[in-house]
Amino acid sequence: MAFIEAIMQYGFLQKALLTSIMVGVICGVIGCFIILRGMALMGDAISHAVLPGVAISYMLGINFFFGAVFSGVVTAIAIGFVSQNSRIKHDTSIGIMFTAAFAAGIIIITLLKSSTDLYHILFGNVLAVRSSDMWITLAIGVVVLAAVYLFYKELLITSFDETMGAAYGLPVRLIHYFLMTLLTMVTVASLQTVGIVLVVAMLITPAAAAYLLTDRLWMMIFLASGIGVISSIAGLYFSFTYNLASGATIVISATAIFVLVFLFSPKHGLLWKMLRVKKKRASLI
Repeated sequence: MAFIEAIMQYGFLQKALLTSIMVGVICGVIGCFIILRGMALMGDAISHAVLPGVAISYMLGINFFFGAVFSGVVTAIAIGFVSQNSRIKHDTSIGIMFTAAFAAGIIIITLLKSSTDLYHILFGNVLAVRSSDMWITLAIGVVVLAAVYLFYKELLITSFDETMGAAYGLPVRLIHYFLMTLLTMVTVASLQTVGIVLVVAMLITPAAAAYLLTDRLWMMIFLASGIGVISSIAGLYFSFTYNLASGATIVISATAIFVLVFLFSPKHGLLWKMLRVKKKRASLI
């Protein structure tokens, strides 16, 4: 009750709530495609690779959105270029490039006089979100949702079977980099809420929970978005009430939901699997 009263009273908490909800939705949507493509490591790579762009943006005094998107897209292209033009496999290329980008970001941070704001970018502080951050998140959310709506069929086909997509004449590689661009934008939108270090959890955990609940992509997207929103609201509540780091509480809330789904999902839940196996054994006796 006190939390609801605080939301009605404080403007900063209203902005935090709206931003958290938007981040929960877009992370859930893009996370579904990341899960289906087996690209969880790529999500982690892009989330870390935006750090040098963020640091340079602060150094130049410009909005971190521009530097972060540029850094993330360049890293995604570099990962693809290395894996396609050498014997190095894709996961190895990811490990090389994202650690190099993250290390470069750390070096740039150490050269800055003040790193207070960059600390929040690393670990998130949704209670300190500004109006400009909220509007950027809204703009990114509109672009991402519109892109997924317009190119849903292409993303659907290539996410399940790239070979079939190529046979249909779809530009598979272009769609891959298109998705990487959307992933980078979602990462940037999530920086103020959960931070670079934990953004991959918001991309993967709600989508993974939704994956255990349904076999249909459109339903998976809706469920992942819903879980992302619930996690964001719950995390914001615990962060405000108990003065905890917002990024950590949001991620823990998402993880708690995943554990419940993992145990009790009607089709794929561990508990129901055990009961079905026990029932089957009993019928054979």
